[in-house]
Amino acid sequence: MDAGIMGNTARPDIAAPARTTSRHVTGWMLRSGAAADIEAVAELRATVMRADLERLGRYDEHRVRQRLRDSFSTQHTSIIMVGRELAGCVTVRPSEGSLPAEGMRWLEHFYLAPHWQGQGLGSAVLRTVLKGTDAQGVGVGLNVLQGSAARRLYERHGFTVEAEDPIDVFMVRPPGASR
Repeated sequence: MDAGIMGNTARPDIAAPARTTSRHVTGWMLRSGAAADIEAVAELRATVMRADLERLGRYDEHRVRQRLRDSFSTQHTSIIMVGRELAGCVTVRPSEGSLPAEGMRWLEHFYLAPHWQGQGLGSAVLRTVLKGTDAQGVGVGLNVLQGSAARRLYERHGFTVEAEDPIDVFMVRPPGASR
């Protein structure tokens, strides 16, 4: 992801917004994830996913954090900052499985702190990420929990359902897709 927005070393795989603004939130930036971010992001994941996981009967206090720890990648993760506050994170990594198809990117660990949700920040970050994948000519896949409000965000940005099971909805977006 991009880390060059505020003077850090830039990554070429995501287009860099220059002090990007959203509908309501201004002054946010993406910076490269670091090993020191793992515990803060694991806590954020547990907070953000708790209600949906409990609704699905899948919440486990340890597992929700450990799954993040086991898959955290400083190479592919960006930390969303608003001012000096860690407001969220997003990971975009090359696909390694059948969903999404080889050559696509996999969007995961896209979490916003609850007090930043519903203000346009998620849309602004997602637009920035998708601008980068569109520029590379690659599609994006993701999974979202059944019944999650985040599904509407993804649908607004051109993702469509590829498959689903009782827990997850798998969605894909070809390059340049929009609604």
